Amino acid sequence: MALIVKKFGGSSVATPDKMRAIVQRVLKGKKPEDKIVIVVSAMGDTTDDLVTLAKQITSKTYGREMDMLLTTGEQVSIALMAMAFQEAGQKAISFTGAQAGIKTSDSFNKGRILALKPGRIMKALDQGNIVVVAGFQGITGHGDITTLGRGGSDTTAVAIAGAIHADVCEIYTDVDGVYTSDPRVVPNARKIEQITYGEMLEMAKLGAGVMQPRAVEMGSRFGVPIHVRSTFSEDEGTMIQEDCSMEVKQYLIRGVASDKNVAKITVLGIPNKPGFAYRVFAELAEKHVDVDMIVQSVRIANEGVTDITFTIARTDLEQAKAVFANLRKEMPVEDILIDDKMAKVSVVGAGMAGHPGIAAGMFGVLGDNGINIEIISTSEISITCLIAEDVIDKAVKAIHAHFFDED
Repeated sequence: MALIVKKFGGSSVATPDKMRAIVQRVLKGKKPEDKIVIVVSAMGDTTDDLVTLAKQITSKTYGREMDMLLTTGEQVSIALMAMAFQEAGQKAISFTGAQAGIKTSDSFNKGRILALKPGRIMKALDQGNIVVVAGFQGITGHGDITTLGRGGSDTTAVAIAGAIHADVCEIYTDVDGVYTSDPRVVPNARKIEQITYGEMLEMAKLGAGVMQPRAVEMGSRFGVPIHVRSTFSEDEGTMIQEDCSMEVKQYLIRGVASDKNVAKITVLGIPNKPGFAYRVFAELAEKHVDVDMIVQSVRIANEGVTDITFTIARTDLEQAKAVFANLRKEMPVEDILIDDKMAKVSVVGAGMAGHPGIAAGMFGVLGDNGINIEIISTSEISITCLIAEDVIDKAVKAIHAHFFDED
């Protein structure tokens, strides 16, 4: 007997015909004793259409009501998918995130899964059902519906797999695995057969859109093997797991990631005294604005002030601007500069540690192509450069060619 969670994204369930194709695929591969949970996203562009609909009503952000609106997309998908299984002669039942026992924080639009009680899911599986669960959503302790952020259905699927101790979590998308770079930018990018949680988490954080970072994080925490594969092909995809074969680990660089959802913020003239930097980032944290690539510089000519530069997601700019408006009132700040035409390019690989030539190679490629680096940040398995958005594709192609075309 196998216990399997399968997640299908919006493009995979975009039409009733595609839903019926999923049903046939699942039933074709299902053994009589297998227990299967299906997690689905909203159909096609439904979520984007709902956001557009809301904008026709208001330009303001109403977090709770927006989540109430957006979660209806998945509710349509699960009901139709369960009906499709039943029409094919297979018992099935649909659950919203709340009905599936997913408890979240009260951060609307960015909820985090705090607990998952899978009792109802397991009971339905024991009764012979295929269980269809709405991705991207949960419920707070106060009974409010929340969404888990873009790509949240991945997190739903992996969380359920961890809670029910599934043998594997299969993430079906419109691509057939994880690649060394975005194939739309680098046509000769290579499919990666196996990758560690750490490497995949770093790539996801740095812009590889095939997996949501929190989903990879959860897979690592619960030891859930994640198989990223295509809805439209039977080919093997990419396995994300703790241990990879020695053959796979021989590569120093596993991938080149890029992220265009970046804004650079520079706060000029902050008092160079304890507590002032804390106030800047504490207020951003209260608005659920994630901060990255922080650089602080103390002016030699005036030791009384310091400048802080950092990056945030461009989609968080409105919340950040509200914070900056308060900062100007509450503490002495010379100016706040915003550049929302930035991007990040990164190289990722667990084999990078102890190989300084990787950094030199990356910087050299950017220099040879006339691309200026504004900020550099590193971890044990990644190097990231902040550059202008209009040269990001050029940078990705050049860096990928340097590290992979020489093999």
